[in-house]
Amino acid sequence: MLPKDFPNSSIVYYYFNSWKNKGIIERLHDAIVKRTRKQEERKAEPTAAIVDAQSVKTTLVSSESRGYDAGKKVKGIKRHIMVDTLGLVLAVVIQSASIQDRDGAKDVIEKLAGKRKKVVKIFGDGGYRGKLIGWTQERFKMDLEIIKRNELSQFKVLPKRWVVERTFSWIDTNRRNSKYYERLNSTGVAMVQLSLLRIMLNRL
Repeated sequence: MLPKDFPNSSIVYYYFNSWKNKGIIERLHDAIVKRTRKQEERKAEPTAAIVDAQSVKTTLVSSESRGYDAGKKVKGIKRHIMVDTLGLVLAVVIQSASIQDRDGAKDVIEKLAGKRKKVVKIFGDGGYRGKLIGWTQERFKMDLEIIKRNELSQFKVLPKRWVVERTFSWIDTNRRNSKYYERLNSTGVAMVQLSLLRIMLNRL
């Protein structure tokens, strides 16, 4: 289903797979995040992040991490993301939908800490209560603050109320992400990054 002006599908896949495995897509995405933040008159490196997860149905042929989210009644995967206060993605991991948010958050927090050294504050909803708060502080010196959903309107740091949910909406506008078609988690992460790249490049 490639556009007619694209090369042969095998060539397109070769370059996509090569750029994904070499980390080129991720580095390009992260570089454009910095440019977009500067255009919005923000510092290139954020100091605050918002964490949330989205359960997504998979197809019969995917994925390496398929599971069942009993709370949302979804059989598939979970996209765990970190965004800045503009809704730009700072880190993303793909996990089984069966993993609880407070457990799955550790992977995305570790990924964030490895790339974004200046983040000192993370905001999350009630699903991230408990031992995760102490773990985040002890391991990475980051404060994890729990904001109940009915209190988000009082959270003045965020420019809009539903920042991370809006980002999930941006991701879902791409047909490839409306359902999870990927066999490999690394491909799922790359598809999210490509989706956000398109949005950011349109802004620039």
